[in-house]
Amino acid sequence: QVHLVESGGGSVQAGGSLRLSCAASGATYSRNCMAWFRQGSGKERERVAVIATDGGTWYADTVKGRFTISQDNAKNTLALQMDSLKPEDTAMYYCAAASFEGALCRAYGGTTNYRYWGLGTQVTVSS
Repeated sequence: QVHLVESGGGSVQAGGSLRLSCAASGATYSRNCMAWFRQGSGKERERVAVIATDGGTWYADTVKGRFTISQDNAKNTLALQMDSLKPEDTAMYYCAAASFEGALCRAYGGTTNYRYWGLGTQVTVSS
């Protein structure tokens, strides 16, 4: 079993920054692949960034160069540094975990590939 709790959301003006955190606990093999997803109002949940056990990362084109995903060595805390925020980044942000490793972690982007989810943290960016 894996338990995920997000924090760090809030309201910010366009161009500002926020740092999201996800506290993770439970079986480490079930947390080989850690990701951030987001879901805007009336939109489908989409993958934003991923980090695998080999340290490799993946970013959606919409956030590439603005967001940075990281993880502490013990894999207990996942972070998402969000800079140059835009109104279109407004969404509920979710932390998710899966057991895939390496390239599979970066390749499998659908929500059904992730077994464990947090409850989310809201990010609102005003223009």
